[in-house]
Amino acid sequence: MSKISRYDFITMTSMASATMACVPLQVLFNNSTEKHNKMYGLIGKITAKDGQRDELIKILLEGSAEMPGCLSYIVSEDAKESDVIWVTEVWDSKESHKASLKLPSVQEAMNKGRPLISEFNEQIEMEPVGGHGLVSTENK
Repeated sequence: MSKISRYDFITMTSMASATMACVPLQVLFNNSTEKHNKMYGLIGKITAKDGQRDELIKILLEGSAEMPGCLSYIVSEDAKESDVIWVTEVWDSKESHKASLKLPSVQEAMNKGRPLISEFNEQIEMEPVGGHGLVSTENK
């Protein structure tokens, strides 16, 4: 076992303390027996038609405003594939996501974006439990 300097020890423990300060206490010490509302998440890969990625991103972002229950909606460009878009969504529930698909703004975005899409690739469903920038719905 190697020794670390006093300076390294203080630096490491300070960083650990700062990291823990970002985590809500109910996540660290949740002894509640209450059933919590499960969040719903999706990660989807969309391939745009050649040269249409920027326009499709614009449409996806415009259509995502004011979606009740949406906690996070991130549209990202793939760093390696020039026509690929990743969409990461977190919702307060699966029902909220389903209801969003009927919103006029979302319907309009789907109608405008569909002709620009070459392929819907993989879609991954998940149950987010929290993280930096995401507030759990457990105590709501």
